[in-house]
Amino acid sequence: MWLKKMSEVKTYRITGWINKPNFENRFRKELRSIKPEDAIEELYKIFGSKHRVKRFQIKIEKVEEVPAEELNERT
Repeated sequence: MWLKKMSEVKTYRITGWINKPNFENRFRKELRSIKPEDAIEELYKIFGSKHRVKRFQIKIEKVEEVPAEELNERT
């Protein structure tokens, strides 16, 4: 019998910029997910629905895990 390992939800900070015609903006967004790839996918969904940004217009510079201590300091 094998046991399934529980996945731990982490917070990821994604930084980058949006490059649309006549509009360029930097962003930093923190999202909770199990894997960094899932956090990036969620970022694409949010920016696409709220800001009408296409995936190719989003340039991601860095994805980093936010330490739990940093999250506890803000609350």
